[in-house]
Amino acid sequence: MDEALEAAEVVADSGLEGVVVWLFRILGVLFILAGLGMWLLTDAGLLVLPAVLIVVGVVLLVAPQILLLLAELG
Repeated sequence: MDEALEAAEVVADSGLEGVVVWLFRILGVLFILAGLGMWLLTDAGLLVLPAVLIVVGVVLLVAPQILLLLAELG
């Protein structure tokens, strides 16, 4: 966890936090859409891979902003 906070602090110091946050948000939305597409377009019901993609997408939407906030507070 310390390494992630250090990396977030370096990004925050360089002034690129907005770009990195939006990049992770775009990836998160793509993962969520891929997971939903796999779940809705297959006949197997709820599969493990689509569920994992959706969870990873939600984490990518939320985690960067939280990490940057923690780096600024610390």
